[in-house]
Amino acid sequence: MPDERNLMLAALLARLADDCRHVVVGANSPIPACAALLAEAKAPDRFLVTILGSQKYMQFTEGGRELFDYAAQGRMDAFFLGGGQIDGQANVNLVGIGDYPNSKLRLPGSYGSAFMAFMVKKVILFREEHSPRVLVPKVDFISAPGSPPDGIFTRGQGPSDLVTGMCHMVFDRERKRFRLASIHPGHTLDEVIAQTGFDFDHDDTAPQTPGPTDEERGLLTGPVREALAGVYPRFVAKTFAQTAAA
Repeated sequence: MPDERNLMLAALLARLADDCRHVVVGANSPIPACAALLAEAKAPDRFLVTILGSQKYMQFTEGGRELFDYAAQGRMDAFFLGGGQIDGQANVNLVGIGDYPNSKLRLPGSYGSAFMAFMVKKVILFREEHSPRVLVPKVDFISAPGSPPDGIFTRGQGPSDLVTGMCHMVFDRERKRFRLASIHPGHTLDEVIAQTGFDFDHDDTAPQTPGPTDEERGLLTGPVREALAGVYPRFVAKTFAQTAAA
């Protein structure tokens, strides 16, 4: 059987981008890439996908410079962003763990994430690991702020959602605080609270994150799988192993 968890995460992320026209996915991001291709498959006439590091789904010939130009011109509707740390104010740390500049663990680096957070209309935070190590009270370094400082020009409004391997949270930009939207199958509210290092709003019960619809499943196991195989062959082999053999 296909990896139902990965299919559910891809379907959820795709729905969050349903209102977009151009979605950009960073390198080494197979689940967001799967989601972007699913959103494109659902609306092929109006959707454009850019996957950094891909040849087929790369719109830019001048690398990062052209990427940032597109963002500055307001030509990107959504960007998937992860982080070594994410806090309750939706700040993201991609620089290092520990007091900067004496970080005890260096991370890949910001690579313009702050610029993208200001310029792209919708930023969707995604991190599979859901633990107090990742979801912290306060990040050690702010690579991309959850809310733009006063007086700073921005085309976007910062992060809209946080999706992890355990749940989906929506960011309240006015209160600068997350609210639990749904919990993935196999997890509980108590578990989410215990594994989250920051406070967040929630009801006494939370709905379960739905899996892919029949339409989404058909697209995922068909054209999306075929398209993604050229970008992330190992991920496809793991997630769609039985589907490919069927």
